[in-house]
Amino acid sequence: MKIAIIAEKPSVAREIAAIVGANTKRDGYMEGNDYLVTWAFGHLVQLALPEHYGAKGFMREHLPIIPHEFMLIPRQIHAEKGYKDDPSAVRQLKTIEQVFVQCEKIIVATDAGREGELIFRYIYDYLASDVYFERLWISSLTEKAIREGLIKLRPGTDYNNLHAAAEARSCADWLVGINASQALSVAAGNGVYSLGRVQTPTLAMICSRYLENKNFKPVSFWQMQLVTSIAGKNVTATGKDRFFDKAEVTSLYNQIRHADKVSVVKTECKETKQEPPLLYDLTALQKEANSKHGFSADKTLSLAQKLYESKLLTYPRTGSRYISDDVFLEIRGLIDKLKRYTRFAACAEKLSGTNLNIRSVDDKKVSDHHALLITENLPDSLSSDERIIYEMVAARMLEAFHSLCVKDTTAVTFGIGDIQFEVKGSVIKHKGWREVLNEKNNDADDGVELPEIHEGETHSISSVGLQEKQTKPKPLHTESSLLGAMETAGKELENEEQRLALKICGIGTPATRAAIIETLFTRDYIRREKKSLVPTEKGLSVYDIVKDKRIADVEMTGYWEDAFLKIERGEQHADNFSKGIEVYTRQITEELLNVDISFSANSHSCPKCGKQGLRFLSSVCKCPDESCDFVMFRNCGGKKLSDDVFMELLSEGKTRLLKGFTGKAGKRFDAYLVLNSECKIAYEFPERKENNKRGK
Repeated sequence: MKIAIIAEKPSVAREIAAIVGANTKRDGYMEGNDYLVTWAFGHLVQLALPEHYGAKGFMREHLPIIPHEFMLIPRQIHAEKGYKDDPSAVRQLKTIEQVFVQCEKIIVATDAGREGELIFRYIYDYLASDVYFERLWISSLTEKAIREGLIKLRPGTDYNNLHAAAEARSCADWLVGINASQALSVAAGNGVYSLGRVQTPTLAMICSRYLENKNFKPVSFWQMQLVTSIAGKNVTATGKDRFFDKAEVTSLYNQIRHADKVSVVKTECKETKQEPPLLYDLTALQKEANSKHGFSADKTLSLAQKLYESKLLTYPRTGSRYISDDVFLEIRGLIDKLKRYTRFAACAEKLSGTNLNIRSVDDKKVSDHHALLITENLPDSLSSDERIIYEMVAARMLEAFHSLCVKDTTAVTFGIGDIQFEVKGSVIKHKGWREVLNEKNNDADDGVELPEIHEGETHSISSVGLQEKQTKPKPLHTESSLLGAMETAGKELENEEQRLALKICGIGTPATRAAIIETLFTRDYIRREKKSLVPTEKGLSVYDIVKDKRIADVEMTGYWEDAFLKIERGEQHADNFSKGIEVYTRQITEELLNVDISFSANSHSCPKCGKQGLRFLSSVCKCPDESCDFVMFRNCGGKKLSDDVFMELLSEGKTRLLKGFTGKAGKRFDAYLVLNSECKIAYEFPERKENNKRGK
């Protein structure tokens, strides 16, 4: 019996092919030992575009576009006039079809998650295949994991609910994204404005935080500060009260400024035990990589995915921070492997002989995939960025299964008359999990190391001061804080348990949040200022329109993510969800079509006939007068021209030097774009610099 295996990428297909003995290379697949191993290149098949349903162009009368039944088409790419089938996708689909028809069974080896399932099912449905298929469900690409997975194959029908959730998400994104984007663009009268089910609430979180920060009016307040010397060590304590009346605080300060003694009013000493942090899921890894190393969420995911494909990490797109009991049995072996990894050798050696902490072990909190772990393979050569991510995961694994950190914490209250001052301090008695990275204890409540202090004592005062401070706004979102906000549907929670409890209502998934943020950059809705995420004028304009509309409702989007999980678990029917999305689509389309919009782009007139209100569409900029043939195509020399480039051409007649055009022969070049006498785009090349030859 011939068996087909389909992987998500060629690299994964090659690993599996080597294990099953399919060693003969063919065009688009590997063959041998009665196996034909082929692959996708991510999403080869997608939902059809509006024009396939007879809705060509952005026209009010077409909206909302709600297909009676969605059609599937090969992956699309930008062409000079709209979109066309991606030739590489079409070619590989034909190969996959040829492989399937030769076989009596298919083993699905796309990534074991919602998107991986959708990639296969769309291919399977598009090809109208009826070959029986089974699922390979693994959490790492090591040879051991693949071999064990091939023994434990499950019927493809066991994953029908997962497919239903993935398809419901895909169709919902199409309905909301297509209709909202077209409705806003039609209402604006020019330009193409992109909205989305998750994209727009995410933009709303960035913009609202930005405006809150910029519109914040600081308020001055005053606090007293005391410095006293105890056992030869200076101790600085801060006044317990904030004063917003300068006259009041100045009067009180003058009463104590010349005091020479301070009393110890109260001391509280207790032993504190700190549990180790949980293992990483993808979002936790992305947040920490951003805050500590400045990595974008997309970069962290790409690095983790590469380490996964290199058999060094387990499946990265996980939303769980726990492992199951059976995986826990393998942890001691993984720790032993790190004895041969120089940075963690000593810690691994010490930990391997102790009882492991089981805080991160909980079968009930593991669904599709467990938390991120290293594999039994140690890295050989890694790039510096890859090593950062690998060592983050390795260190977190050691921390998670390490012992508690034990500290003595002390809180001291000093008094001068009725004015009280306080200081907190701590001493670590047993480092426990903190010794893995041996980083400085930065917990806000820990304070400094204090000398021995007892209630009732009096000590000499070195100085008493009065400090003026100001209230501060919430900081601008970074990718780290935004990921946290997306995870909890905008609710700001410091408490780890509360945050984990609300994860089911987050927006997006660990696998998609990085792509959502990158989409906002691509749409020119946000930009980076150092680590901060700042909206552009275009982003703020869109937010101003949608901020009070359903399309920007963060919590509603969070409830939908919860619905997808219920569909996966068989607790909710996908058809009921889809009907609700159709109602929602009609509502947001009507809302957006009826908004009153005046974008600055409307001020541009046609350079050929003078008609006001040029239309900026997805593939062209064109005159609103259909009898005028003025048009500027976005695709120019292999580059997609932005609205800013069009504005520059219209205002100045010439752009700045643009880089990366591609000629017909495939050669790359740089050029200015100009509007010629016929109002058509033309290239203007920079002057060539003469070579200064020696001796001339």
